[in-house]
Amino acid sequence: MWEVARKNRRKSMILLMLMGIILVGLGFVLGGALMGPDGTIAGIVIALLLYFILLLIAFAGGKSIMLRMGNAKEVGPDEYPQLYNIVEEMRIAAGMPFMPKVYVIHDDAPNAFAAGMSPKNSVVAVTTGLLRIMNRDELQGVIAHEISHIINRDIRYMTIATIMVAAVAILSQIFLRAMFYSGGGRSRSSGKGGGQAQIIMLVVALVFAILAPILIRFLYFSLSRKREYLADASGARLTRYPEGLASALEKIGNSTIDLKSGGKANAPMYIANPFKPKGQKLRNLSSTHPPLENRIKILRAMGNGFSYANYQQAFESVTKKKKSIIPSSAIVNDQA
Repeated sequence: MWEVARKNRRKSMILLMLMGIILVGLGFVLGGALMGPDGTIAGIVIALLLYFILLLIAFAGGKSIMLRMGNAKEVGPDEYPQLYNIVEEMRIAAGMPFMPKVYVIHDDAPNAFAAGMSPKNSVVAVTTGLLRIMNRDELQGVIAHEISHIINRDIRYMTIATIMVAAVAILSQIFLRAMFYSGGGRSRSSGKGGGQAQIIMLVVALVFAILAPILIRFLYFSLSRKREYLADASGARLTRYPEGLASALEKIGNSTIDLKSGGKANAPMYIANPFKPKGQKLRNLSSTHPPLENRIKILRAMGNGFSYANYQQAFESVTKKKKSIIPSSAIVNDQA
């Protein structure tokens, strides 16, 4: 499993660097548009300062923020013995030396998520709606999926990426509001040549402020979707019963209840998109997760197999794509 986590971390760093470039670029053009050519450096400094403040908040209390957003309550083995027992089973199966804390969210929508900056301080949270409709095999599949996010180090990446998305969104909103209230910035008070240059800078900044949040969200969602496939594969491997997770995802997909606890900012953390976009095209473009029907078909196409190689073959068969979901080193070691 460490090979998967290592490759995951490498891809996370690349994606976070791309997000960082977008953030710095946004600070550059916004600083130039609002303060003139001399303001570009100030814009970069402000963008980086905002990012590091939010990053510090994420490391210090990202897990707590996630739990408060979901109004989650910590529970023990006496309150939810089956849930607690399954989490412990999957923790042992995954070789985790630390027991994640277990939380329950009082919400009718069936869903679950894992959070924390490392396996040592991780948590697993499930809704009462999920507990109400799942049998033991299905609940085990869901918990195995969430434990997989923990051991694959997805929870740290998702927390940091969420912060990056928030930083870009905040900067864009600040600029757009400043433009609205100032009536177009400094261009009116500039000379003819300087005014034209300032207008060009304002137009570029306006376009960037609109497109940057969209671009960074697509980067965020693209890797988020792949991580869900990988967590499905790892979860099936932990339970040795892909049908349990497939059936759980089917029940979650058939639910018409939107999550009332939490918001869109932390939607990628859940096992399935807690909000249901209207229309197929919108669903495909804006979804934080791969299509549930694909995930279910892939798990069922594994048959009685539960190895990484089985999942990769099933993925290619269902999606008709020669795309590597599982690192080749993990497949080789799994078969050894």
